[in-house]
Amino acid sequence: MPSSKREQARIERRLVASLTDACETAKAQIDGFAWLTHVVDNAAFPASLHVVWVFATQADKARALASGQGARMLELTARALAEAGIELPALAAHVQYDSEEQCRRVNGGDWQRRLARLNPRRG
Repeated sequence: MPSSKREQARIERRLVASLTDACETAKAQIDGFAWLTHVVDNAAFPASLHVVWVFATQADKARALASGQGARMLELTARALAEAGIELPALAAHVQYDSEEQCRRVNGGDWQRRLARLNPRRG
């Protein structure tokens, strides 16, 4: 856990910058990929960190994963975390894949509510 609010903010800025780079790379390389985000409970950092890769549709997500793009997204995530100075064992357990379509269907398009399920203490 970061020792202070200032340290948490510094880590968050580095993480956002590195994930933004990963996102832009993925948009150019992975069909149907739309955006990514992360959620974290700072009291349980870094174990609570989750990176969510979001596709436009469930079909886009399924095609990307079936074609092996999941490995590319894990690679981009690992690189982003390394650039931010964050180490996570078992990285795949901290990465999820989702879609705009599924969020609309299940959560009425409310991403805040949908993402809260990843860190129940936050939501």
